[in-house]
Amino acid sequence: MSIEIKVPALPESVTEATLAEWHKAEGDSVSRDENLADLETDKVVLEVPATDNGTLVKLLVQPGDTVSAGDVLAVLEAGDAASKKTQDKPAASKSEPKQDDAKPAADVQQSPAVRRLLEEHDLNASDIEATGKGGRLTKADVEKHLKSAPSKPEASAKPAAESKAAVGDRDAGAVGAAPAQDERIEQRVPMTRIRARIAERLIEAQQSAAMLTTFNEVDLHALDKLRKQYRDVFEKSHNVRLGYMSFFVRAVVEALKRYPIVNASVDGNDIIYHGYYDIGIAVSSPRGLVVPILRDADKLSFAEVESSIREFGSRAKDNKLTMDDLLGGTFSITNGGVFGSMMSTPILNPPQSAILGMHGITKKPVVVDDEIVIRPMMYLALTYDHRIIDGREAVLFLRTIKEVLEDPARMLLEI
Repeated sequence: MSIEIKVPALPESVTEATLAEWHKAEGDSVSRDENLADLETDKVVLEVPATDNGTLVKLLVQPGDTVSAGDVLAVLEAGDAASKKTQDKPAASKSEPKQDDAKPAADVQQSPAVRRLLEEHDLNASDIEATGKGGRLTKADVEKHLKSAPSKPEASAKPAAESKAAVGDRDAGAVGAAPAQDERIEQRVPMTRIRARIAERLIEAQQSAAMLTTFNEVDLHALDKLRKQYRDVFEKSHNVRLGYMSFFVRAVVEALKRYPIVNASVDGNDIIYHGYYDIGIAVSSPRGLVVPILRDADKLSFAEVESSIREFGSRAKDNKLTMDDLLGGTFSITNGGVFGSMMSTPILNPPQSAILGMHGITKKPVVVDDEIVIRPMMYLALTYDHRIIDGREAVLFLRTIKEVLEDPARMLLEI
């Protein structure tokens, strides 16, 4: 019995998706609920499961194609019919899949990311060991090959010579043909859906909000001392590392309680005050920046905050975040310091009205009690929507975060 594999129902507000990668090829046996392909939307990656056991007999959509909910992606021959067809094949044809498996990297469809890496580095897929499902070449395979490939001057010289020879063969009259490595190469690739969505949201924020940024500097000496004192026992008790983010989340919640306008949003001519604290944490993923939400952050312990953020990072890396993880949020935190940023002006995440930017920690000489001392210092940036948040509230909000972080006992006493 033939079964059509269709695009599943897409999340709310998502109308189209892009087929990112097939995990199975034509002729492959599949099991019920096994992931056949990945669909990339502007927010999350969706899996397409097999609806029954059988053999994948026809792929109707190729990686990079745009699809909508209900579109047919492939045809599956289900149940005994598929098994019988496999058994009825002659011995010569039975060996054919093994021949394909011997050189899968060159013959099997690669994902857009893999093709891009191959083109950028002028690599031959058949020269790289493939470890993906069904003998597919993965991005990790290509990156591993690039790292392990030795740097040989003679190797780079050889293609140049071959290039000249090839040019000479094509045009005997050509003199002094430029070597391949001197070519000025350009490459045009389409934006991924999430990158296009990020671009759209950033432009929307700049055009619809009156953004302004205020700065301050925080001394993390007391916070560092507290972390070092309890780091080991905290990790043993909760099985998670005690980082900076839990302290910043707690400080942000305390400041939002004092200045609720920063936790509000604009809806037409109305201001919506939120009586809860859903904090967005910007996380880097292979597909771009995503902002999963810590729901009811005011009710979470330090360990729960750290565990949630670690899980967000892991799921973002594996493209496992769901729509529920990304929807909502009343305030956001972004940490450019993990990449070495000294100072930046973060952009709002609409419809939120403010975002906190963390930056790198640098030891600097500062004056404390009329003495010059070396302290770990961090610049903080608060970008806010000046339509509803005045400079006074923005400055006092950021100063509250500074005061709480410089005296962590305030978090316990809520003062």
